[in-house]
Amino acid sequence: MSTPELDWYKSSYSSAQGDSCIEVAITEQTAHVRDSKDVARRPLGVGRKGWAHFVDFAARS
Repeated sequence: MSTPELDWYKSSYSSAQGDSCIEVAITEQTAHVRDSKDVARRPLGVGRKGWAHFVDFAARS
């Protein structure tokens, strides 16, 4: 299965070296999440509604 090219964004909390963080790419239906140190590994796909709930929870924690 082919995956289209995604626009990845790193967390604003990333270290200056740019390691030890996650990257996220948002599409119409899915939030794709990957480890910035292992970009060759298949990313985790989460529905946008589930991602929104996670982000809301993380912001309140």
